[in-house]
Amino acid sequence: MKKTIRDIEWAGKRALVRCDFNVPLDKEGLITDDTRIRAALPTIEYLVAQGAAVVLMSHLGRPKGEPKEEFSLAPVAVRLTDLLEMPIIFAASDAVVDEDVKDTVSKLKPGEVALLENVRFRKEEEKNDSAFSEELASLGDIFVQEAFGTAHRAHASTAGVADYIPAVSGFLIEKEVKYLGDALSNPERPFVAIMGGAKVGDKIKVIENLLTKVDSLIIGGGMMFTFFKAMGLEIGKSILDEESIDIASNLIALAEEKGVKLLLPVDAVCADKFANDAYIEVFPRDRVPKDMMGLDIGPESIKLFRNEILNAKTVVWNGPMGVFEMPNFAKGTEEVARAISESDAVSIIGGGDSAAAVEQLGFADKMSHISTGGGASLEFLEGIELPGIAVISEK
Repeated sequence: MKKTIRDIEWAGKRALVRCDFNVPLDKEGLITDDTRIRAALPTIEYLVAQGAAVVLMSHLGRPKGEPKEEFSLAPVAVRLTDLLEMPIIFAASDAVVDEDVKDTVSKLKPGEVALLENVRFRKEEEKNDSAFSEELASLGDIFVQEAFGTAHRAHASTAGVADYIPAVSGFLIEKEVKYLGDALSNPERPFVAIMGGAKVGDKIKVIENLLTKVDSLIIGGGMMFTFFKAMGLEIGKSILDEESIDIASNLIALAEEKGVKLLLPVDAVCADKFANDAYIEVFPRDRVPKDMMGLDIGPESIKLFRNEILNAKTVVWNGPMGVFEMPNFAKGTEEVARAISESDAVSIIGGGDSAAAVEQLGFADKMSHISTGGGASLEFLEGIELPGIAVISEK
């Protein structure tokens, strides 16, 4: 069990909190989606209520180790001020940490909150440079890990600081580790995993690991055509991860060996071009025309997957069923999300496109847990210990 912020007596202490404020900005520098900021609020509010002085840090975008105004966290400081209904001190410095910043932080009173500039303004951040880690650590007494989205990166602000001050998890990390950890180590059964997205190669390790844990594995999205190819089927102009055809064959064999029910789509929504206004027709998986491409799972596949999902007690979903950005190829993704929302299962949505789809379709409040980190959740599901989690002290 990892220590959390509940295990610390905060009065008179400074909390150095790594958040994930990597939010989308428009051309005017305005935040277009503050979900990640809101996700950190319970931890920040708890620390403030407990009498800690709070120092927040995060990255935003990819400034590549240089100060760039368009990647400044200044808009985040403004949004935090609104959301927390209290002034947030923005410790603006291109160096992230300098004497002025140290002075500002040293003067923080209990219950006050400061935000550092984008940690990726320093090239040392992504190199996990020990001197920069120590500079950051000097700003706090306890490190609070609250950035699951970057917990799979061993950077100065996500892992290195824990070499110098004790580390605990915030509420968000605690929830991520609980839901993802329980699914892998002690799931309620039947346990169904749903994998979508385009490339088998991106998810080989996840699928291999899940085949040792799950009762059923559902495959959809663009990767289904690599499996079809491995089965000797015609896939027309559908996307193909050519390097992974043999891997798909091996995964089919592994599922059989492990006694896992592997559910592949039985039909596909095909189009004559990659466009929403394309000519569309549904074909069984063994009759995909040579001059068409599959862009979604078909109605019979939806029925098949829905029945499996409704019988599940634990569901993990990562990756859309089709090109859901186009309304004519979104039905598979929408119906899988609907089935999960209607099931009695503990439902875990693995970040990235799946999380975006669930939010867009209005099913978010019906899910047990929506992960805040696409890449991190995938690595967790592979069974890899994430650097940002590994540094948190054990109870």
